[in-house]
Amino acid sequence: MDTAYPDIITILHQYFDGLYQSDTRILAQVFHPEAHYFCATDGNLLHLDMQHYFPIVDQRPSPASRNETRRDRIVSIELAGPVTAFARVECAIANKFFTDFLTLIKLDGKWQIVSKVFHFELMDA
Repeated sequence: MDTAYPDIITILHQYFDGLYQSDTRILAQVFHPEAHYFCATDGNLLHLDMQHYFPIVDQRPSPASRNETRRDRIVSIELAGPVTAFARVECAIANKFFTDFLTLIKLDGKWQIVSKVFHFELMDA
């Protein structure tokens, strides 16, 4: 587990880069192909796989293209063993502030996100 934290931190920074740039080529590297995406902020369950999530990202203007200030940070990382981890991260896109709970696994020597469960708050303009 010596390299687990630095490797996970690298993946999480790539995750933030992919979101900030709305770049699904980057996100495809950090999400496992079978990953799932969940939110229930509005009282209804939103559940997407990557096949349905990536087109949404591709269609939205990136925060980078709007010159938004980056507001992302890693809050915590917990390991449950050498191949299982949980990260709590925060970021903002447009007028939404997100808290993401990311579950990661390490397969074939590579960490990837297998689930994203998040909540968002609307921020004042």
